[in-house]
Amino acid sequence: MKRILTLLFSFLSYLFVYGQNLKFVQFNNGENLVCISYITDQKVIIKISTDGQILEWGYEQEPGRYYNMPGMLKPYMGRVEYYTNQTDSILNGKVRSIGVTNITYYGSLQKDEFAGKVKMLGRNVFTYFGEFDNELLRGKIKFAGNKGFNYYNSFENEAYSGKLKSVGNTNITYYSTFDDRALRGKLKAIGSFTLGWYNSMERYPGTLKDGIITRVIDGVTYIL
Repeated sequence: MKRILTLLFSFLSYLFVYGQNLKFVQFNNGENLVCISYITDQKVIIKISTDGQILEWGYEQEPGRYYNMPGMLKPYMGRVEYYTNQTDSILNGKVRSIGVTNITYYGSLQKDEFAGKVKMLGRNVFTYFGEFDNELLRGKIKFAGNKGFNYYNSFENEAYSGKLKSVGNTNITYYSTFDDRALRGKLKAIGSFTLGWYNSMERYPGTLKDGIITRVIDGVTYIL
């Protein structure tokens, strides 16, 4: 029994140490989701678009004298491999591995909503909304590892239809078309964090009142 528990602990420790975890959820000007980012065991940040494409990778810039913006990356100078000479041409040119993290993709025989998109990042399996889902959701990331992603559909208020609605258990809300014109479509709350923006009658319309553009919720950093 003791041996079994020891092996189980070792396995869980391996998953924790060598897994890839959701690190960033990044928005553009507090409105639209730009990408999600995973951090590998080598501390490499890998950015993935909402439709499952590898955008960028590198190391996180630490706050300091030359720190620019959260989410900006320093170049990763380690080993990066690409798919070449594949029978399925949709794979050619795509990133195959970054350091020790392997990446696989859905092939061209898959449905359009999946073809050519990230299938696995390390041990994280990616799935996407398909042809029977609402038109604004099709092709967007539905699950990435143990995190589910949901979006407002086309029947919602036009100020936030198609935008990110939740990440796991964290709900996300936006200002609607009934709110001040400088606030419409902007993030209203992420989980329990309420965001305040200057309205159209104030000096800096559409900018954050507290100036803090990151919020850490459930271990994930949201970049506004």
